[in-house]
Amino acid sequence: MTLDIPSSETVENRNNGVEKIRYIAGFIAYQMLNNIAFYIIVSILIPQRLKDLGVDNPTAVLGAINGVGAILSLFFNVFFGAMSDRTRSRFGRRSPWILSGMVLYGVCFWIISLPTTGLTIGIAYCCAMFGLNMALAPLTAILSDRVDEGSRATVSAAFGGGAVIGQGIGGLIGSFFITRTQLGFVVAALFAASAGILSVALMPKDPSTKDMPRADIPAWRVILEAFRPPLKNAGDFYKAFICRTCLIVAYQMVTSFQLYILQDHIGQSKVESAATIQIISLITMIVSIVAPFISGPISDRIKRRKPLILFSCALYAVGLAMPWVFPSRMGMLLFAGIAGFGYGIYMAVDQALNVDVLPNKEDAGKDLGFLNVATCAGQAMGSAITSALITMTGSYNTVFPVAIAISLVAGFSVLTIKRVR
Repeated sequence: MTLDIPSSETVENRNNGVEKIRYIAGFIAYQMLNNIAFYIIVSILIPQRLKDLGVDNPTAVLGAINGVGAILSLFFNVFFGAMSDRTRSRFGRRSPWILSGMVLYGVCFWIISLPTTGLTIGIAYCCAMFGLNMALAPLTAILSDRVDEGSRATVSAAFGGGAVIGQGIGGLIGSFFITRTQLGFVVAALFAASAGILSVALMPKDPSTKDMPRADIPAWRVILEAFRPPLKNAGDFYKAFICRTCLIVAYQMVTSFQLYILQDHIGQSKVESAATIQIISLITMIVSIVAPFISGPISDRIKRRKPLILFSCALYAVGLAMPWVFPSRMGMLLFAGIAGFGYGIYMAVDQALNVDVLPNKEDAGKDLGFLNVATCAGQAMGSAITSALITMTGSYNTVFPVAIAISLVAGFSVLTIKRVR
C-alpha cells in the first residue's frame, strides 16, 4: 500500500541551458564544501584527537564512532527524505531542510572539539549526522524532482565530482591542522554551514508547495510509511542498493583509516603522515576532477550506466591492491590515483543510475533515502570490518584483500540490473 501524497513537481520538459548550469553549480558547491568539512573531521581531526587524548585502542573507538553514526543515519536519511516529500511551504519542499540541516551540521562539527572522551566525541558526531541527513535526503531528491533524464548523468557527475574533489581538498586542509585540531574543527564547521547556504543560492528556486493539497494522513502513519521499503517492481532498485553498499564498504575500510594506515601499517610519524596525506589529497583531487566530468557526459551520450560502473568497480579493486602489494608510501599514493579515479567514475554515474531504477517517482525523496541508506550501511559495515580485522589480527594485511573482494561483489550486482543498460 502506498500513501496518496500529491507531488508538486514533475520533470515534464528539458531543463534549459541556464538551469542545467545552475544545478551543476549547486550540486558541486554542496558536495565539495560538505565533503571538505566531512573529511577534515572524519579522516584527520577525530582520529588525531583520539590519539592526542590517549584513548585506548583508537582504531576500535574510531570504528565505533563511524559505525554508530552511520547506523543512526540509516533512520535519519529515510525519515527526512519522506518528510521533505510532504513539506508544504512557500520556500518549497527541499530548500528549508537543506539550509537548516547544514547549519546544524556545522554547529555540531564545532562542538566535537569540546569533549575529552571517546564517548562524548561520538555523541557530538552523531548529532552532526542528524543535521547532515536532514539536508542530504532532500538534496538528492532534487535530481528526480527537477532535473530531466537527458541531463541527469551530467548533473549526477557534478554531484559525484564535487564529493570526490571535496574529499581531496578536505584531506589536504585537514593535514595542516593535525597539530592544531581545535582551529581545524572551526574551519570544518564553516565549510559545512556554507555548503547549505551556497547550494540553495546557486540552484534554481525551489517551487513553492504552499498550495500543494494537504494529505489527510495522521502523523504517526507518515512516520511509519517513511520506513516502508519499496516492494513493487523494485528488483533493480535493490541491485543498485547492493552495488552502492558494497563499494562504500570497500571505500570506508581504507579511506577512513588512512591516517592510522600511514602511522601504524607503514610506520610514519605524525608529521610524515601529514605530509603524505597532503600528497594523497592532491592526487585524489586531480583524478576526481578528471573522472566525473568525462564519465558523466559519456554516460548521457551513449545512454548507458552499467559499463562505466563496472569499469569503476574493477579499477577500484586494482587500486586497493596497491598498499597491500606495496606496503609503503608509494603504495598509498598509487591507491589514491587508481582507486580515486575509479571511485570518481562511479560517483559520476551513481545518482543517475539510482534515479533510473526508482520504482515510483512520486516517492523519490523516500526511496532515494533508502538508497542513501546504502551509504550509511556501507560506512557502518566498513568501519566495523576494519576495526574487527585489526583487533583480531593486529595487522592491516587482511583489510585490503577483503575490501577487494567486496568491491568485486559490487560490480557483479550492477551487472545483473535489467532495466538500465
